[in-house]
Amino acid sequence: MKDIKILISEEQINRRLDEIAGKIMEDYKGKDIVFLCILKGSVFFTVELAKRIKNNVQFEFIEVSSYKGHESTGKININKDITETIIGKEVIIIEDIIDTGRTLSFLKEYLLEKMPSTLKICTLLDKPSRREKPIEADYLGFTIENKFVIGYGLDDEQNYRNLNYIGYIEE
Repeated sequence: MKDIKILISEEQINRRLDEIAGKIMEDYKGKDIVFLCILKGSVFFTVELAKRIKNNVQFEFIEVSSYKGHESTGKININKDITETIIGKEVIIIEDIIDTGRTLSFLKEYLLEKMPSTLKICTLLDKPSRREKPIEADYLGFTIENKFVIGYGLDDEQNYRNLNYIGYIEE
């Protein structure tokens, strides 16, 4: 096991999830919501956030890839598309981290063509120092510096996703 430093503790994550859930419920009073989970990294965040929401939450999943190891390839591939229609629905894209913004910019355009009633973005982490495309989250967990982070769904070549905190490996 590598020497992992804690960046954001489980307690900090839980507190912030409660706050985000409260804001979402306020914004979507009495409405059904579709959580569109970006696989694989957003699974933990999606589930834990959904458990705090009192509205009816439907789940949809999409898997995109743009990374090979620690580096973005710059090319975005849809590996698994959504299976249900989102026409006229209140959709929130649930992302683990906004880095360059390329993936979310691509996804937002792609999903808007599917005509949801609303389309918002909720991300656990934002790394604005790496932004290449102008995109912002409507709901944000934490802004972080430019570190390669793991845990709470985020991985290092498919490892460390199951940590209950967000950490980084000291290089």
